[in-house]
Amino acid sequence: MTQRKALDNFHLPLLFVSLTICALGLVNLYSASSGGAAPYFFSQLAWMGLALLAGAFAVMIDYRIHERLAYVYFAVVIFLLLAVFLFPSAGGAKRWIPLIFFKLQPSELAKLAIVAALARWFHDDARARPYTLKQLRIPMVLLGSFALPVLLEPDLGTSLLILAIGGTTVLFVRVRWKSLALVLLAMMLVSFPAWKFVLKDYQKQRILNLLEPETDIKGIGYHRRQSIIAIGSGETFGKGFQEGTQTQLKFLPEKHTDFIFSVWAEEHGFVGSMGLLLLYFALFVFGIRISSEARERFGALLALGCTSILFWQMLINIGMVLGLLPVVGMTLPFMSYGGTSLVVCAICVGLLLNVSMRRYMF
Repeated sequence: MTQRKALDNFHLPLLFVSLTICALGLVNLYSASSGGAAPYFFSQLAWMGLALLAGAFAVMIDYRIHERLAYVYFAVVIFLLLAVFLFPSAGGAKRWIPLIFFKLQPSELAKLAIVAALARWFHDDARARPYTLKQLRIPMVLLGSFALPVLLEPDLGTSLLILAIGGTTVLFVRVRWKSLALVLLAMMLVSFPAWKFVLKDYQKQRILNLLEPETDIKGIGYHRRQSIIAIGSGETFGKGFQEGTQTQLKFLPEKHTDFIFSVWAEEHGFVGSMGLLLLYFALFVFGIRISSEARERFGALLALGCTSILFWQMLINIGMVLGLLPVVGMTLPFMSYGGTSLVVCAICVGLLLNVSMRRYMF
């Protein structure tokens, strides 16, 4: 198919929505970065340029190349996930590999790698569906190979995100109801040993604080409490740009990363928050539509996986800042400060545009 045909199918609405969220994110980060956190804004500007280049590269290279390289990506990312344990911890966690100009977070790359690996496996598998639990043993091994090292870093939020991304893909390809019931039963059986022997004390305390929010509001519950105060104080139309007291007076912790939505809600209120959520909703709808219109299985699963990365990351972050989910350290796509995360989100959008452009080339 000609290049002209591909350009005719370029999904401009998806690009427009993504760039709009990025622009709002920069404006919001500028407000959140006033004062001592100002370097975060200028650093994010540099990362934004790199993210745009990465997204453009993801658009230009035929996505079917990733089908051939999917297991190579898997091996490389597994190596990087294990390599983080060779470097000193930061804040009690080993999640980064220090490079010359920045710190690489392999768990962010694991999101893309598991999407590509699962898409490749289900594309190659020609068995009749729905799948049984026994037939899904290889996808479960792929998922566990990523989720376990990330959990041991420790990074509970990203490990759960990886499982959610994989679970979305598995549900899309159809699984027998009996197999799903067995999975749920297995999760219930392992929940107690996981609580007893896997979760760290501070992770347990965050979950307990979710169940009893009024306990230890000056300690483990401080982040959650200040976030809810900031969001509620925004009321209908917000306090205005750089007028949020929780943000500007530095009551709100991690305001440039995990709790960036709280900054937006305080300054722009319920109306502004709903507007931002509608932009995310449009992005997800576009992604699902691109997946449904793909003409071959790998492209459909790749698009679905990229959409699920953005969806679950947004859902967990918003649930966290609203006090509906435990505080697990999850960035908001295109809004939060974070270089590797921003680049990965840009690549997701680039791959979605790629699949959309080439849906009539088969």
